Amino acid sequence: MKVLLAIDGSTFSDVAIDEVAMRSWPEGTEIRALNVVHVISDWPDPIFYGVRLEALVQERKESRAIMDKATTKLLESLGEKFAITGEILEGSPKKLIVREAENWKADLIIVGSHGRGAIGKLILGSVSSYVASHAKCSVEIVQAKANVVKAVA
Repeated sequence: MKVLLAIDGSTFSDVAIDEVAMRSWPEGTEIRALNVVHVISDWPDPIFYGVRLEALVQERKESRAIMDKATTKLLESLGEKFAITGEILEGSPKKLIVREAENWKADLIIVGSHGRGAIGKLILGSVSSYVASHAKCSVEIVQAKANVVKAVA
């Protein structure tokens, strides 16, 4: 079984990592944590180029820390009996999660949900909703418990 775990460093993503870490997986399961650095490339104004470049450098650093934290947690919880890898990509998170799952031939995508309402999804979009409707494999959207949401709010 191939499990693609999409992470973004949020509390909601941490809940998804915990969910994967506590499960009993079949022998031979491969788990790939995926973090996508969101790159905004269509800002035509050259004035913002330096700002974008500086933000991208910072996002890349944070992405490495997010990945290290996730893979360490998974290795500590599941041991070395499973193949656990991490990958960092740059671009549109929702599109790259779906594309990576398809290219890697994932059986399951696990993603945390930020729990935004209808207005939040309309304005910000929803990665989990997009992945669920476009992936060619099963998708599990992990919801945070109420106490986790209160701690974040």
